[in-house]
Amino acid sequence: MNLLSSLRYLVALEEHKHFGRAAVACHITQPALSNALKALEAEFGVAIVNRGRSFGGFTAEGERVLASAQRMLHERELLEQDLRSAPGKPQGRLRIAAVPTAIPIAARFSAMLQARHSQIAPVVLSMSSAELENGLEALTLDMGLGYTDRLARYSPRLRHVPQYTEHYFLVRKAAKAHTDHLQIGPKISWADAALLPLCLLTREMYNRGIVESAFEKAGARVTPVIETNSILTLALSVVAGDVCSVLPGALMGAMKGYRELEALPLVSPDVRTTIGFMIQGGDRTSRVLDAAVTLAQDGAWLRHVAAHSGLLMV
Repeated sequence: MNLLSSLRYLVALEEHKHFGRAAVACHITQPALSNALKALEAEFGVAIVNRGRSFGGFTAEGERVLASAQRMLHERELLEQDLRSAPGKPQGRLRIAAVPTAIPIAARFSAMLQARHSQIAPVVLSMSSAELENGLEALTLDMGLGYTDRLARYSPRLRHVPQYTEHYFLVRKAAKAHTDHLQIGPKISWADAALLPLCLLTREMYNRGIVESAFEKAGARVTPVIETNSILTLALSVVAGDVCSVLPGALMGAMKGYRELEALPLVSPDVRTTIGFMIQGGDRTSRVLDAAVTLAQDGAWLRHVAAHSGLLMV
């Protein structure tokens, strides 16, 4: 039995919660994955996986094996990066996840990091807040970009590097497309915005809770006409249909080419949410992650992005 491969399969199963999808992610057949896990159970003499017609989670012993597998694979990757990297030249993969509303920032950060350190290979993923935090705690992610106000409640072991404050706009079709880019219109209250047909994120997304809370504070309740977990769908629904949407300023740069749209700052209440990079709280880091954190702590990178991309941030 190849112990290292079997541990990877176990971690993939935890990530995907499905035998078939875990096998695909590992580029093997489902029977091969199942046989490897059975061999792992025989090696340790305990049942690891609750089996049935579908994946039924891990046994108590399996949870302990999984935690050790995550630490072992993480330590192995740290060692590989350390051995391959020369002083001042970090080399290796960096897995970064971002909540959907922060994807444009994560993409620009990754591009600037790779330009500064050509041997770093960022992997940028879009995840919900819960998925992002779970990935960091399970050591399957290196960095996350998301809502830092959640950490005290849900992930106190993570530490963060604040980046910017997210504020919100109602995006709708402009009465007249007379410029070559997205227009910034007058302010609109959340109560008035609630009267419009809206496309919003689905309820499992943390941003949806922020938006609904703002409407409630304005004394309004909304029932969106379209729901999605995709930021692209939010934007394109406004472009192609007769709906409006609520989007953060960090997304305005990605939409500035739509001359037929306008973005109206939402007020009463004035909603501001802190976005930051999150990492594991331990002292053991890689040279690649150290380089990424150094860039994240340098506010100049974000000011450069805001100045050259039209992002509306404070």
